[in-house]
Amino acid sequence: MPLPGPLVVMLRAHREAQALERAAAGNLWTASDYVFTKPLGGPLSPNTDFHDWKKLLGDAKVRDARLHAARHTAATVLMLLGVPDRVIDQIMGWEPGTSSRMRARYLHVPDAMLKDVARKIADAIWGAPEATAVDKDSGQRGLRNEEGPHRERWGPSTSCPVRHWRRIRDSNS
Repeated sequence: MPLPGPLVVMLRAHREAQALERAAAGNLWTASDYVFTKPLGGPLSPNTDFHDWKKLLGDAKVRDARLHAARHTAATVLMLLGVPDRVIDQIMGWEPGTSSRMRARYLHVPDAMLKDVARKIADAIWGAPEATAVDKDSGQRGLRNEEGPHRERWGPSTSCPVRHWRRIRDSNS
């Protein structure tokens, strides 16, 4: 699996430091295939990993969370970066056939993303606002009147797609 360049540099430095530890430990070193090991080799204790995680959260001054929550964060960040679903599935190790269920469980769509989609839909239907209208009496932003840029798109008889869809709905009732 391809890794980001800075991570590769860090892993290579770790391997060199571990080679020095292995040489210093001599025959006390416990050989294993683990990248991260105890000072004399062998796997780390899950308890150590838990405490290291909690320290990392504290040092970063972020809210307390289970280590597994980092998988949810990683999957969500990949989505926010626009990584295609199939690539997210492969990075996360999700099997074909179960990946859509896993994405539904792990990917968390932030409100900002939903608001951006709502804005894009509004722009597609009614056109991008040239300037937001302000209600003179209240100083509040108001709705655009029916004579906005969408009128050219939808014609005088429908004035906007919402009215058009309501007319269709009501005529079928």
